[in-house]
Amino acid sequence: MLHVEPKSRKVSYDRDAQARLDEAVGLSAAIGLKIVASHIAPLSRPVPATLIGSGKVDEIAAEARGLEPEVIVVNSQLSPIQQRNLEKAWATKVLDRTALILEIFGERAQTREGRLQVELAHLTWQRSRLVRSWTHLERQRGGFGFLGGPGETQIETDRRLIGERIVKIKQELEGVKRTRALQRRARKRVPFPVIALVGYTNAGKSTLFNRLTESEVLAKDLLFATLDPTMRGLKLPHGTRAILSDTVGFIADLPVELVAAFRATLEEVLEADIVAHVRDVSHEETEAQKQDVLKVLGDLGIEKPDIEILNKIDLLEPDVRAGLQERGKGRAESAIAVSALSGQGIPLLLERFETLLTADNIALRLHLEPEDGEGLAWAYRHAQVRERRDRADGIELLLTADPQEAERFAARFGQKVLPE
Repeated sequence: MLHVEPKSRKVSYDRDAQARLDEAVGLSAAIGLKIVASHIAPLSRPVPATLIGSGKVDEIAAEARGLEPEVIVVNSQLSPIQQRNLEKAWATKVLDRTALILEIFGERAQTREGRLQVELAHLTWQRSRLVRSWTHLERQRGGFGFLGGPGETQIETDRRLIGERIVKIKQELEGVKRTRALQRRARKRVPFPVIALVGYTNAGKSTLFNRLTESEVLAKDLLFATLDPTMRGLKLPHGTRAILSDTVGFIADLPVELVAAFRATLEEVLEADIVAHVRDVSHEETEAQKQDVLKVLGDLGIEKPDIEILNKIDLLEPDVRAGLQERGKGRAESAIAVSALSGQGIPLLLERFETLLTADNIALRLHLEPEDGEGLAWAYRHAQVRERRDRADGIELLLTADPQEAERFAARFGQKVLPE
């Protein structure tokens, strides 16, 4: 396989061309492609016919004749005409960045919702490729009724059939969306707050998710190892219960088709009580990756995450690691440095989660008769018990509860519960 990385003057967030090439190689490896050669092609301005200059096209064509790759990946967006011309010049299949990411998503999606979203993204992209450059499809055909009237071209038929399938998938996804909304309302009746992990792909979100919830969600050193949202219960140090959500990873220059298609998945982030941004602090492009994530969150209407988690500190030099950990113990808004792999910093992270979730809680004092076991169990389920005092005349609990739960305590226990 040959891999071409056009080096443009305008690169997102001043990313280093080599780092972008390395990421693209990682994307290729994520679907099992073996890299046999790679190039950074200087590009002062795009060439309409082939994107890159004719000299570089000829150079790669000569190399391809010797290596005979099954596919050449261009880490940029190609127009249909550019793709066709490059395939002709290189005598092999060509994938651009959008097609490569679609391939990964298609391979990784497991749930029905995930598969529908991938198909929607793929069809949206495919419809954009139906242009006049497809001369082999520009032929007249007859038709009957709904199959297309006389004189309809094959390309028009293809576009219409794709459009009909897109409409059907969107209707099915609306059904999924309604189901997810019902599930969210059911969770709110419990109610458990939701903490959503977001971050650049391969930042270690799934490994952190497994560490915090003692789960076994797929966590590999692969880009886009997680596509379908996963949720698990999480118990915090002082008894607060929450739901932790692992989400799809973000990436620079995410194809617009995928942003739209995965909107339903990212709705979990919009509904979350805490948005936790997980960063791979050991990555040389960590600052650029941060900006990519913040841009996507901004597009979703989220101004900024509630907490920043600096992951993979086990890969840093000891003095750097110690400095980050010390800063995390300071101000409430400071980033928390952790290693999801080794467990360093996890207790402090859990404490921070609980502090954020209980910031608006109300302190209560509850008096129960000794035989009221049901009331005691209810109190433990719906509040954080800070202190319990067993006395001759009953049990006294010092509690903290969110405002909604405090109202439930007042309705259930009446004068037995008082503000502290």
